[in-house]
Amino acid sequence: MSATHHRSLRTGRTVWQDIPVPRVTTRPLRRDLACDVVVIGAGISGAMIAERLTEDGLDVVIIDRRGPLAGSTMASTALLQYELDVPLSRLSTRIGLIRAERLWRRSKLALDALGERLHRLGLGADCAHRSSIYLQGDVLDAEGLRHEATARRSAGFEVSYLDRGEVHRLYGIKGRAALLGHGGLAADPRKLAAGFLRNAVTRKARLHAPVEATEIEPLASGAVVHTAAGPSLRASAVVFATGYEMPKGVPHKGHRVTSTWAFATRPQPRALWRDEVMISEASDPYLYLRVGPQGRILCGGEDEAFLDEEKRDALIPQKIAALQKKLVRLLPRVRPEADYAWTGSFGTSPTGSPSIGAVPGMKNCFAALGYGGNGITFSMLSAQILSAAIAGSDDPDGDLFSFRRNF
Repeated sequence: MSATHHRSLRTGRTVWQDIPVPRVTTRPLRRDLACDVVVIGAGISGAMIAERLTEDGLDVVIIDRRGPLAGSTMASTALLQYELDVPLSRLSTRIGLIRAERLWRRSKLALDALGERLHRLGLGADCAHRSSIYLQGDVLDAEGLRHEATARRSAGFEVSYLDRGEVHRLYGIKGRAALLGHGGLAADPRKLAAGFLRNAVTRKARLHAPVEATEIEPLASGAVVHTAAGPSLRASAVVFATGYEMPKGVPHKGHRVTSTWAFATRPQPRALWRDEVMISEASDPYLYLRVGPQGRILCGGEDEAFLDEEKRDALIPQKIAALQKKLVRLLPRVRPEADYAWTGSFGTSPTGSPSIGAVPGMKNCFAALGYGGNGITFSMLSAQILSAAIAGSDDPDGDLFSFRRNF
């Protein structure tokens, strides 16, 4: 038995696996423990949440059934942006203008806060500030992008519409209009997670792995986490930060787990485009790319809404070939040969936004389902919202992400 659904989260070799990261010390769990908060999950979300809670002065225990940094974090291409998967102009018609603008603004605030926190903790050395271009596609054509630019400017975002000639002149991409935005970050997701975990451990957080939670027992004044190895953890609060292994008993709010593919090219710093902007398409399925370590191009997409892991893995050659063709069509100068190729599970939601907060029907239990293209940005958002919730306070935007919301 397990408190979460088991999944094979990734297959293949990612570009991050050959880059050294600072050691994160783990300990076996040999006896029952008591603490203020148990965080289940030692990926990027669990790391950020635990670090924030230790800064709040709480005694935190972190557990993970694999070990730190060994799940979906390793498969991230780590384009850190505030833009939601659902364009603002379309989201407004779905959930109303006020709520749509609040969602987008809070995502931007979370990304800004993440950059500031990285600077304060001394973790930002390997992060690069990047602008981004959002190319016309089958979701938004050129006119749709103009409408989207108006919507974003009206909400206070700094964004520019570039016609096809400007995109070609600036970035060498033919036949595509685009929106130019700012404020993104390109990062190494494993280094980020390791840095946050090490800061939490420095503040006396205890990291035990491999430890599998088998049952969560809510109590009137806390909760008990039972583990497969036998020892139990008693805490005032429990946080699920298990990524795409959905916690059992937690409402999904329309979130679903799908499949995605990505690859990294050989180093080719001379073939890179202006300002190394992050690139994505207003298409379904969409293509996205960024510059990675050593001048490699990281390219991903081709998402499909199925969960069969054997089928997902078998499609790696076909999907990587499709991504390579799209890459060369977009940027004919680049060499598309893959040095690394991988596939993994990926989460989506109808609004492109996460679910974060108290779990209905599970007293003293909280969850962060950061599903959507902004996973690491949503990890920061989760740390902010759950810090307030566990302290007994209300985040001003908590209603937008609550499991009880009606959209």
